Amino acid sequence: MTTNELETYLYKKVGFDPTEEQKVILDSDRRFILVAGGEQAGKSMIASKFLLKKAFETEGAGLYWLVAADYERTRAEFEYLVSDFAQLGILKKTSKRVDPGRIELADGTVIETKSAKDPRTLAMKAPNGIIGCEASQLDLESFYRLRGRCAPRKAWLFLAGTFESSLGWYPQMFQSWKYGVNDEQSYSLPSWTNKHLYPKGKEDPEILRLKESSSDDFFMERIEGIPSPPRGVVFPEFRPDIHVSDKIEYVPDEPVHVWIDPGYAGAYAVCAIQIINDQVRVFDEVYEQNLITEEIINIVQNKPWYKDLRYGVIDIAGYQHQAMSAPAEVWLDSTGLYLDSEKIQINDGTERLKSTLKLTGKGEPKLIISPVCKGLLSEFGATANPFDGQTKVYQWKVDRDGNIVGNQPQDKYNHGIKALIYGLINHFGYSFVAGKSTIRVKRWG
Repeated sequence: MTTNELETYLYKKVGFDPTEEQKVILDSDRRFILVAGGEQAGKSMIASKFLLKKAFETEGAGLYWLVAADYERTRAEFEYLVSDFAQLGILKKTSKRVDPGRIELADGTVIETKSAKDPRTLAMKAPNGIIGCEASQLDLESFYRLRGRCAPRKAWLFLAGTFESSLGWYPQMFQSWKYGVNDEQSYSLPSWTNKHLYPKGKEDPEILRLKESSSDDFFMERIEGIPSPPRGVVFPEFRPDIHVSDKIEYVPDEPVHVWIDPGYAGAYAVCAIQIINDQVRVFDEVYEQNLITEEIINIVQNKPWYKDLRYGVIDIAGYQHQAMSAPAEVWLDSTGLYLDSEKIQINDGTERLKSTLKLTGKGEPKLIISPVCKGLLSEFGATANPFDGQTKVYQWKVDRDGNIVGNQPQDKYNHGIKALIYGLINHFGYSFVAGKSTIRVKRWG
């Protein structure tokens, strides 16, 4: 039986007749697929049908995961699969619950539900394939953990979710995978492809009514499944598929740098860096609110990398006295580490970081950030703010039409980014001659 014949047989047996838009997704041969669906577009149903087909294509018994931010969000895919396998007459047994849930087929194939809230559930035997349910609600670290679990068996990963805003790792990844580079591809699944709800498709009266009564941004994201362009983000060059990697870790005996922006109510940001072959690797961070310098230092001193701490840079304000010892002096007294500092103009610093986000001539990133650095990544718009779970990104001030106002970004949600800028300029110099006759560089390598 050919693949097309198998699909036709399976779908007919379970009463599923895919539209052309759905068929393009179901027939994809990419290992990593991201589907951005409009509201009620049938994302869960498409995800379950993708697994259904893959289970029949796999030789012998397979292992598959349904993963979501919590067990309850796997329910729709779980129930679709139970129904489909029962109709095909190959369902051996299934749990009544989804927390956790388990489906076992006659040939020994197993489908299990997993919660990203408990990373231990993702550390078990590697699966043949993973469905990310309501994937836009997963955090970036969970995405990289799932991607890592695909490696042992060269498994596939199918992510299905809805855009809640134009910011965050999910819409950024959608844009990065849009053109189908390597094994990755993203797809939009508009609401009107659900012909059960909208029989006339894009021209259905309800869709036309929604388009008329909604803003363009809302219609694009929530109905068409297309992220609207983010407005006023300072670093649109940042891409989580390029600049974030779960493969970078602390390398013992390699010098560690700390780049620091001291704060209190906003955030006290310490980026832990190793520079290897001129590549900046942000492998850890301390990103805290309402802690004084002594408390931050105590956290740092309990890190495994503290023994290799050799260099440091701090905001020039770190040398200012405010009714107490200056932060830089506290660091020196407590750790023996002298922190470099200089006054940096905002736009000069922004230009330095923008140049670092460009790829090298070999197509490699100059800057890589570990997904554990949630504070720094939240400022780039890749993750939620670690303090309140909200989207808080370093942005320009914009008017209601999305036009940038002024010539400097808003001075908030940028503590980790500022720490990064201080260190980049201190270590590599400016990316251009910033009103100087020479480009200052303190050290290399």
